[in-house]
Amino acid sequence: MTSSVARARSIYRSILRELPQRPLSEPSPVQQRIRTAIAARSHEAAEAEMDQAEQYIQYAKAQRMYTTLLERYNPGMSADEEDKVRLTARRVGMDLPDELKHEKGSS
Repeated sequence: MTSSVARARSIYRSILRELPQRPLSEPSPVQQRIRTAIAARSHEAAEAEMDQAEQYIQYAKAQRMYTTLLERYNPGMSADEEDKVRLTARRVGMDLPDELKHEKGSS
């Protein structure tokens, strides 16, 4: 029973780490719902629910890592068209011509 409580506490903390940060004085509705669900579970269903929660944690970690890697290896992904052209030119060792730089600054 003690290990079950410790495992539930560990899973709860892991889930909170994957959620967006909020002040502890004002827990989000999601945090409140998770806490209520963990506190109100029965012992028979606890193992299956904890296994499912661990799978959710692994999924959330993988999604966070995927987003981080996508942003790292595709730096121009969220840039506008002009920035993409400039980054592409710099990638192959070229700079934009001065006339394009001046047009961009005057527009």
